[in-house]
Amino acid sequence: MKDLADLPTTLHQLNTQRPIKSKRNRWNVAISDFARLTHNPIRAIVEGLNIEPNPNKPLIALSIGDPTTFGNLKPSPETIDAIRQAVEDGTGNGYAPANGHLEAREAVARYVQHQGPVTPNDVILCSGCSSSLDLCISVLGGPGKNILIPKPGFSIYRTLAEGFGIECRTYDLLPDRNWEADLVQLEQLIDEQTCALVVTNPGNPCGSVFPRAHLEAIVDIAERHFVPIIADEIYEHFVFPGHEFHAVSSLSNRVPVLSCGGLTKRFLVPGWRMGWIIVHDRDGVFGEVRRGLANLSVRILGSNTLVQRALPAILDNTPNDFFDDLVATLHRHAELAYKAIKQIRGLNPIMPGGAMYMMVGIDVEHFPEFETDLSFVEALVHEQSVFCLPGQCFEYPNYFRLVLTVPEKMIVEAVKRLEEFCEQHYKFDNDILLQQQNGLLNQMTQL
Repeated sequence: MKDLADLPTTLHQLNTQRPIKSKRNRWNVAISDFARLTHNPIRAIVEGLNIEPNPNKPLIALSIGDPTTFGNLKPSPETIDAIRQAVEDGTGNGYAPANGHLEAREAVARYVQHQGPVTPNDVILCSGCSSSLDLCISVLGGPGKNILIPKPGFSIYRTLAEGFGIECRTYDLLPDRNWEADLVQLEQLIDEQTCALVVTNPGNPCGSVFPRAHLEAIVDIAERHFVPIIADEIYEHFVFPGHEFHAVSSLSNRVPVLSCGGLTKRFLVPGWRMGWIIVHDRDGVFGEVRRGLANLSVRILGSNTLVQRALPAILDNTPNDFFDDLVATLHRHAELAYKAIKQIRGLNPIMPGGAMYMMVGIDVEHFPEFETDLSFVEALVHEQSVFCLPGQCFEYPNYFRLVLTVPEKMIVEAVKRLEEFCEQHYKFDNDILLQQQNGLLNQMTQL
């Protein structure tokens, strides 16, 4: 037996006594394909803009989709009391099952009964609605697959899909039909590799609320081609008078649906990061999908347990008056903005049916000094300190989106500045013709 003193005592000595496979001689830390393929279109566009507000006018940001930004919209006392009680009880300090505490999932199942029969086993709690969408896209898609998403649409669908090598195919929403989907085009996009159809209702950025008949037509297409639906319904309760929300899952007992929702917008707590997936299975079609979602849920060991403990009280105790007042406020802001912008030459607002956004079309031919909606938005910030997201953020040029959650006086002031801006830059047809003629003459004199 060897003497212990003869044994190697350091890692270096061990390595010198056996072959080393690595040939590395410098640092070269690469990123994954997943990271390389993942990007946020809105961030990329906004970071490329020259955003320099007028120093003589305070900035009015109509670009931020966070209803709490300006402090005028606050959570209900019941919501705050529920989270305070959960903190004091100390029951939300530890881990929970990856799909969420049973009591929280039971509360969500009660809350979403309008979607159809739902049990706690159909509920998966997530870290916000964006996390719900992430899991849904992750479980259904992969390299070589394609997913159908709306245009204009929420950019996160593309962000989530492209990292996995999933092709995003966009179907058009039609502004002259209150942003209903182009059904013929949608159906033509489907092929053997289509893994899911994303339906956003009510819509972001359009504020559209689909009529029942239109949703039924979309569901019929999904059924004919055996395509499951991912229903982004985070704004399901933000519906203005004259419109009615219909859950996609309630319209068919044959098409499997993954419905995504959460506390974020309706309860005015986006930072609490509480969302959920409701699995609406049809004849066991989603058997493998359920197992896949369970696998994916363990990647982050579940969502915020403190909010989970407060969830039953939040969902059960928040009075309807709170929600009614919130929707009434947003509707009032929408009407105010729509009626005022409708009077501005060169702009064409489309009155939303719900959510918290409005899309406004730009008659670009009457603003010839601006090549795109991006330059229009840049100049609007530079001259009037009003910032709206350009339509290109939603793959829909020559529009911009404004947010309706800001205080009413800010909407009034923003629209006033918008009118001043457009009056200064709007060109009548004769002016445009004269400019074109002068440009042609200048070219001829240079020859």
